[in-house]
Amino acid sequence: MFEEFKKFIMRGNVIDLAVGVIIGAAFSKIVDSLVADIFMPIIAVLTGGGVDFSNLFVPLSKAVTATALEEARKQGPVLAVGNFITIGINFILLAFVIFLFIKLVNKLKGPEPEAAPAGPPRSEVLLEEIRDALTKK
Repeated sequence: MFEEFKKFIMRGNVIDLAVGVIIGAAFSKIVDSLVADIFMPIIAVLTGGGVDFSNLFVPLSKAVTATALEEARKQGPVLAVGNFITIGINFILLAFVIFLFIKLVNKLKGPEPEAAPAGPPRSEVLLEEIRDALTKK
């Protein structure tokens, strides 16, 4: 059983997947920082008044009186709109970068070789053989 497990783990696909997950997690942290530290402050300034998206929420209860999201969550239910917007921007950026990366990889691979044209169907070959046999007689 150990040998079978070792053979499974050493397959290229499993190792490639593990490397992809690790790199993806690290890249996700970079994108999170890019959105939180670069894009969201710029968006806050552009929307006027310097809205802090990390604390943008809608209270769903009269008991919620806090102005910071974490404190508001302790007081009752809230809709964390700013958090949702931030995660949405993270997703769009991450998807775009992955799209560009896949496009680059496909460009580096070059065009796929064209498949050889398929021969005529078997029925046509047989009919040609019958025709040739009849013309010889």
